[in-house]
Amino acid sequence: MAPITQVRERRTSVDVIFDHLYDAIVSLQLLPGDKISEAEVASQFNVSRQPVRDAFSRLENLDLLLIRPQRATEVKRFSSREITKSRFVRAAVEAEVLRRAARACDAAGVALMQAALAQQKLAVEAPDYERFGALDYEFHRTLCQVAQVDFAFEVISSEKANVDRLCLLSLSKEDRMEQLLEDHTEISRCIQNHDEDGAVTAGMLHLSRLDSTIEAISTLNPNYFDP
Repeated sequence: MAPITQVRERRTSVDVIFDHLYDAIVSLQLLPGDKISEAEVASQFNVSRQPVRDAFSRLENLDLLLIRPQRATEVKRFSSREITKSRFVRAAVEAEVLRRAARACDAAGVALMQAALAQQKLAVEAPDYERFGALDYEFHRTLCQVAQVDFAFEVISSEKANVDRLCLLSLSKEDRMEQLLEDHTEISRCIQNHDEDGAVTAGMLHLSRLDSTIEAISTLNPNYFDP
């Protein structure tokens, strides 16, 4: 690992450590319940403990780390309550985004969605689960752009952090990329046709795909969830 001083300007050591750990957690390199050492991370990045402590705090605020005084810090297990809350908020925001996108969609919006779908198709054909997951994330940002409410993605993104790991488990263990691409295609079709109700129906079906995944993961890996 290169010393922090070699990282480009304007990014603090806290930013670098946060990004590294965030990626490791949401990509499941670090699994729910895994222990993580402040001292080891500081040594890995050749920094003092303070920036590591600050990065840990940011991850705790995203509900990704569990920090307990005098006990080992660990990757946060899934919380059924938090997942339900996040999905409730996200569904409400995305429903309004889809309605606005269907009303506002123009030729530029069509081009954005078609380009996004073309990239997703390539990821499915590869197949590249991690790439598709990133493209799925960007697709929802694109919908906010088409709807002319870019700020809405801030809410979607913050709530999405709580379920990103489950989404990756869904892609890697159930190989649902083709199904999700079909969902995105139907959402785009409805938006292009200015069909608000159809877009919302397709969008809510898309979000509901995670229900069976949560049930399956909680059955097969109960240790991934809070007791």
